[in-house]
Amino acid sequence: MEKLVIIPTYNEKENIEAIITAVFSLQQDYHILIVDDGSPDGTGKIVERLMLEYPQQLFLEERSGKLGLGTAYIYGFNWALNKGYQYIFEMDADFSHNPNDLERLYEACKNGKGDVAVGSRYVKGGSVLNWPLDRHIYSKGGAIYTKIITWLPVKDPTAGFVCYKREVLAAFDFSQVTFVGYAFQIGMKFIAWKLGFKIVEVPITFQDRKIGISKMSKGIILEGILGVLKIQRQSWVNPYTRKLSTATTVN
Repeated sequence: MEKLVIIPTYNEKENIEAIITAVFSLQQDYHILIVDDGSPDGTGKIVERLMLEYPQQLFLEERSGKLGLGTAYIYGFNWALNKGYQYIFEMDADFSHNPNDLERLYEACKNGKGDVAVGSRYVKGGSVLNWPLDRHIYSKGGAIYTKIITWLPVKDPTAGFVCYKREVLAAFDFSQVTFVGYAFQIGMKFIAWKLGFKIVEVPITFQDRKIGISKMSKGIILEGILGVLKIQRQSWVNPYTRKLSTATTVN
C-alpha cells in the first residue's frame, strides 16, 4: 500500500466510472479513495458496484450532505495516514486532471526532488484548454495576488492536482486548515512550505470538464481572495502558524 488517489465527489455519475477505470488502467498499483458527499445522483452506488470489480483497490467513504472540497480532502488525508499510505494524491473526478500525469507527480516526489509535487498550469510546458476568458483571469490573477501577499514560491497555488509524501501530511495540524475551495489549496501549500518541505511544480495540461456541472461559484472565488489575507494574517498571530513562520524552506 504505497499510493492512494483521493477523489472527492458530488454528483459525478457521468465521470466516476471512467476516471476510476482510467487510473486502474495505468497498472501502477494505485489505490483510489472516493469521498462522496451524499451525491443524490447515485455516484456512490456506482462506486459500490465497481468495488466488487476492484476489491482492496477501490474504497468509498460516504458523508451526509455537501460538506465541501477542503473537508473531503482532510477526511481522505486522515484516512490515508491511518492506512499507512506513503504517497497521497489529490485529483478531480471530471478529467480536468489527466490520470496519465499521476506517475509524473509520483516520480517528482519518489526520486527525491520534492516533498510535494504540484500539477502546474503556469510553469513552462503547462497549459489550460477550453477555459473562458473570465476563468483565465480569476486563476492567473489569483496566482499573482497570492504570491504578492504570501510570498509563496509556487506559480500555481490554487492547483488541485497534487502528490504529498506521507511525512508532509503527518506534520499538519488539520484543525488549522478551515477553507473549502481555492483558499484550501493555497493554505495546504503555504503550510507545507512554512514547515520546510520542498514543493516542486510539474507541468500539466488542465482541461475544463466536458461532462457534468462545474462546482465553481462566486463564493469559492471570494473565499480565495479573502482567504489569502487570512492565511497571511494567521501566520503572524496564530500560535501554530506563527511557529511555522520561523521554519526554513528545504532546498
